[in-house]
Amino acid sequence: QVQLVESGGGLVPPGGSLRLSCAASGRTFSRYAAGWFRQAPGKEREVVATINWSGGSTYYADSVKGRFTISRDNAKNTVYLKMNSLKPEDTAVYYCAADLGWSPVKLPNEYDYWGQGTQVTVTS
Repeated sequence: QVQLVESGGGLVPPGGSLRLSCAASGRTFSRYAAGWFRQAPGKEREVVATINWSGGSTYYADSVKGRFTISRDNAKNTVYLKMNSLKPEDTAVYYCAADLGWSPVKLPNEYDYWGQGTQVTVTS
């Protein structure tokens, strides 16, 4: 069993930056792939970025490529999402997810564990 808790969301102007954190419980979190997803009002949940168990492989949605960076620190059981050059269209609830198997793009329903989400609002 893995429990995930996101933090770091907030209100930021366009062009600003935020770093989201996802703290995981369990001593075996280093065996899990992880991903960040987001869901805007009225829209489906979409993948933002994913990372394999070691951090050696990552994937980014085209909409965030070059602006967002996913990373992990297995010693701290934490996955991060650094978001730069934020745009109003990045406004959403951001969720962290974990699963034992990794492939670059997995559907949200293929992830076994989810956090409660953290709100990111980009507005002037």
